[in-house]
Amino acid sequence: MSFQWSEYLTLARELIGQAGSPAGQEARRRAAVSRAYYAAFCESRNDLREREGHRIPVGGRAHQYVRDEFKKSADRRRKQVGYDLDRLRSDRNTADYNDHVAGLDAMTKADLALAGKVISILSGL
Repeated sequence: MSFQWSEYLTLARELIGQAGSPAGQEARRRAAVSRAYYAAFCESRNDLREREGHRIPVGGRAHQYVRDEFKKSADRRRKQVGYDLDRLRSDRNTADYNDHVAGLDAMTKADLALAGKVISILSGL
């Protein structure tokens, strides 16, 4: 059975306290994967902008730019941030666009841990 995309609306209503019934676990996991990516991406983007003075491209190009800037760093921790963002972005795309996601529970747990790792690396730089 395909994912019922309308579950995201249920989850959105639930998040602001308007839900009539709770969102399904699949919608919650997919949203968690997506939000984990954006947490790591935005922290990384802001690090480049605020610490190094980068002018980040507007729109979707920012995602590739941020990943590439970290991956080309000589610092192995910064390089790892770029590769971790690649993984998180790939999983986010899967969760946001695919009707079927195999191993969603494991993906969610791994991505939450990975996003936490990225944020921890950035705070330790």
